[in-house]
Amino acid sequence: MIAHLDGTVASVAPDGAVIDVGGVGLLVQCTPGTLAGLRAGERARVATSLVVREDALTLFGFAAEDERNTFELLQTATGVGPRLALAMLAVFTPDALRRAVAAEDLATLTAVPGIGRKGAQRIVLELAGRLGPPAEVSVPAGRRAAGTGAAPWREQVRAGLVSLGWQGREADQAIAAVEPDVLAAAAAGSGGQAADGDVVDVSVALRAALRVLGRT
Repeated sequence: MIAHLDGTVASVAPDGAVIDVGGVGLLVQCTPGTLAGLRAGERARVATSLVVREDALTLFGFAAEDERNTFELLQTATGVGPRLALAMLAVFTPDALRRAVAAEDLATLTAVPGIGRKGAQRIVLELAGRLGPPAEVSVPAGRRAAGTGAAPWREQVRAGLVSLGWQGREADQAIAAVEPDVLAAAAAGSGGQAADGDVVDVSVALRAALRVLGRT
């Protein structure tokens, strides 16, 4: 098993990144939150999980080992494959998933495209007590955009929505709808006036956009 990659980010795409390790470029599929912390030309370390199929070997990358471990645990639930597990972590942090499962919050779990009520019930039934307790404070590395340089949070959120099955036009409309609240939250968190380049929590923006899309 490849547990992590430590190398130079060669490129970043909407659904993944290429990390150069010892002259070998390895493609890793990532959530928008993880991608927000990667910059081409900079060194990065990502926890990884290798998924082996008959026709492919796919590496999935995460900002923290907790995300990687949660990703692997999610796949032990009936009907949850790597793509759906990645979609769940694109919408929720590991602690948010732990709280939802512990509280049997089916409404929260069904916010993920591809999970219906029966699927949410199976996840609660099969993963209860296995994901561990949520931490009191949990902000995974890379979940927030880096403070050096403006992170393209809109592009990351748009890429996340498109990868979850929404059309580009729908994604743009949802982002426009949540942008004022997202920037206001960024301003409150920094204690100042939020500008376009301020730190924005990509996962929070993505969840807000999904809530808007869920009402349309």
